[in-house]
Amino acid sequence: MHAARFAAFAATLTLIACAGTAPLSGSRPSTATAASIPPPAAPRPPPPPAVTTPAPESLAPPPTAIPVAPTYQPRNDHIALVLPLQSRLYGQAAEAVRAGFLAAANAAGGGARIQVIGHGDDGVLPAIATVTEAGAALVVGPLTRDDLKTAFAMSPLRPRMLVLNQPEDGGPLPSDTYALALAFEGDATLLARRAFEEGARSVAAVVNDSPLQKRFANAFLAEWERIGGAPPKLYRFDPNPEVLALLRRELAARTPDAVLLALGGEEAALTKPYLPQKPVYAASQIGDGLPPDRQARESRRSARLPRGNSDDPVLERLYALGLDAFALAELLANAVPPQRIEFDGATGHLSLTPSRYFAREGRLMVIHDGQSMAYAPPQ
Repeated sequence: MHAARFAAFAATLTLIACAGTAPLSGSRPSTATAASIPPPAAPRPPPPPAVTTPAPESLAPPPTAIPVAPTYQPRNDHIALVLPLQSRLYGQAAEAVRAGFLAAANAAGGGARIQVIGHGDDGVLPAIATVTEAGAALVVGPLTRDDLKTAFAMSPLRPRMLVLNQPEDGGPLPSDTYALALAFEGDATLLARRAFEEGARSVAAVVNDSPLQKRFANAFLAEWERIGGAPPKLYRFDPNPEVLALLRRELAARTPDAVLLALGGEEAALTKPYLPQKPVYAASQIGDGLPPDRQARESRRSARLPRGNSDDPVLERLYALGLDAFALAELLANAVPPQRIEFDGATGHLSLTPSRYFAREGRLMVIHDGQSMAYAPPQ
């Protein structure tokens, strides 16, 4: 038994010896309980800073210059009168303006610088183009509102203009444009102010269906209410005697301080006997073409233009417009036009407003017993 234990022990020793790892001559083995700790790794050097390469800039196209609208440069001092002389509808009116304009130019010794360009109903643009190519300093015209509208919309490059009418809406004028007109609205405004200054605070208006007379009445009544007049009483004109008798009863029951007649001459003569004995205000056309025995007999104040030698009062007014147009053209044809213009012309007292409209204040006249005389305000 002892021998068996010894053999087992020897076998164990042999097993342990076979399990040894190093020969005696090698390095000393470390103890079995000691853990092998590797030396700390050397710190890594920081990565090199990133090199940022800017992206190549896109080559933007150079900024485009904003085109500047060409401006007109006159090449002489000529004044071009552009009128619808070949128009079947407006030719006679245009001829009256031309006659007055040339009469004033010749009287002033300036006829040589005037160029007259006539056109038909659809020819205002070619007429203005002709003037523009000739290098004129000023265009006087167009005369009609339709031609004004066409010229303003379709002819931006042109000489300075003195137009002989006003836009339909009365809006702002294009640059380097002035306006002189025989519009009813100015006369109506003047009469409304004068009626108020003379003490009237209520007014009745008798108006016909004519668009022209309606414009006159609307302008009068707008100014009347603006300056503080009471809301007006409006009556539509009717030549029926029964209706006129009803008008008389209405005005007798509620008598106004003044009456406005927006009527033609024949209609005014028919209406006047039915009106109360109060001041009556009307446009100067109220007496056109009527002999004294047909004109309204009582005092009527009207904004009236001076008369010439023509038998047609409308053409006389247009002749007067031509006279004043030349007087203004001489001033506006200068390289630098004056900022202030005011004078007494053939159509009334003219003054330049900041909007480049010429305000026209017609002369007040009184018609009494068929005769007209200058109005004298009450003292």
